[in-house]
Amino acid sequence: MGGTNGVPQYPRVHLAVDNCFASKRWTAPLDWMRIAREAGLYCVEASADNECDPLYTTAESLASWIDDVKRASEQTGVRVSTFYSGHGSYATLGLAHPDERVREHMQRRWLEPMIASAASLQAGLGFFCHAFPQAVLADPTAYAEAEADLFRRLAELAVVGQRVGLSSLSVEQMYVPHQVPWTIRGAERLLKAVYEQGKAPFYITLDTGHQVGQKHYQKPSIGQIEAVVTARRRGDDLPDVWLGPVEIAPDCQKAGAVEEWQRRIEARPYLFAEGEDGDVYAWLRRLGRYSPIIHLQQTDGSASAHRPFTEAFNRSGIIHAEQVLMALYESCSQLAISGNEMPPVEDIYLTIEMFSGTAERPARILANLRETAAYWRRFVPEDGMRLDEIRQHIATTHQEQQPL
Repeated sequence: MGGTNGVPQYPRVHLAVDNCFASKRWTAPLDWMRIAREAGLYCVEASADNECDPLYTTAESLASWIDDVKRASEQTGVRVSTFYSGHGSYATLGLAHPDERVREHMQRRWLEPMIASAASLQAGLGFFCHAFPQAVLADPTAYAEAEADLFRRLAELAVVGQRVGLSSLSVEQMYVPHQVPWTIRGAERLLKAVYEQGKAPFYITLDTGHQVGQKHYQKPSIGQIEAVVTARRRGDDLPDVWLGPVEIAPDCQKAGAVEEWQRRIEARPYLFAEGEDGDVYAWLRRLGRYSPIIHLQQTDGSASAHRPFTEAFNRSGIIHAEQVLMALYESCSQLAISGNEMPPVEDIYLTIEMFSGTAERPARILANLRETAAYWRRFVPEDGMRLDEIRQHIATTHQEQQPL
């Protein structure tokens, strides 16, 4: 990592909140900024779902919204630190659609306007708006072409972001084969390829609940393949084993079906995860230095439910603030081994991403947010503290509670 005399320069850390919690309830910038301030949070991630999506909002309305944000920020002292894509774009094939016209539309009419909005507020942008259909996953040639096109577009967006002064641009880490990046090695490969093409920094958003799917997509053993082939021949119920899309299954009634299935699996390494890919702390240690945004959600490891960090959920949760911050410290302690390495991030926004149910009462949402913010403030007492300062704070303040 960057630094002088061989000493790492640790990034500044800020506690933030995604205003998706306020969607359809507190939609005016002044409303959600006041709520954030009352919870002790002064950085907000503006979700496209909360009335700033360029596909659902006219250019004139979006310009007015940005003016409202600036006025509300002056009144409250709260700022928009990042923008983020929402459910609308997440639900589509988007930037990886088989139809080039759709890919162009998503890039030019959604992502580039979002970059412009973020830059106008001196904020960063994170997003996820692409997926590969099963037909592409089944065909290694089609997959390579689709992946190359996606990487090219990401590099172009990085160049645009750098040109307009965007503070950071990052794609979100996911957890299933059709939504990349979903493995640690795949994420490292994506970041390297995009940076080499665009020569502009391009980062990754990590999410503390996005390690729940990889365990279902690990490479099968020969014995597992044999068990599936035998079950197919007998007409028995199939074992719960991931062998890739149904499109790559061979005719199991023919001789050599096991070997043929194995060959098809070997030709598609992008479909399979390693054990470490299901470990949130492994992701943080390996990629935290390239993560300007860390989405914080409590989880028990079984689902990405975006639960708050309340006493009740923390009892069964696997996300612990000390461990998150120490994993980030370990990542950011690594010195660059090459002068050509993409520069690591200078600021990390630990961003509470708390979803609320449609029927959930507003008072409960606000109470969960306040308790979650209070939990994280114990470990990040001031925005802008460097990660090594936070490590020292934890060592002196929380050692008796949970030794490092």
